[in-house]
Amino acid sequence: MKKTLYIIAVSLCLGHLGSAGAADAGAGKALSQGKGCSGCHGANAISAEGTGYPNLAGQRAPYLERALKAYRDKSRQAPLMNGMAAGLSDEDIANLAAYYASLKPCP
Repeated sequence: MKKTLYIIAVSLCLGHLGSAGAADAGAGKALSQGKGCSGCHGANAISAEGTGYPNLAGQRAPYLERALKAYRDKSRQAPLMNGMAAGLSDEDIANLAAYYASLKPCP
């Protein structure tokens, strides 16, 4: 009986964790357009050569999430990005990361 309850509890926890991580790339695209991200990072998230702004297209979502959260909490210093990330929720960050990860990277 204990083993059955344990298996059910673990299954419920794992199912919950899997659904919590679903991000919406479409919402991320809309948010990126509203925030004006393309002004620095390029229309397709590929920056113009020589600008010094990083390409975001094709970057891995976990990296982008960590970077945006670090900008938001100012543990990663870049005044422009600290300001841009300040009002982002965890959901916004996950959606932006999903969007940029879905794009074709720079050749």
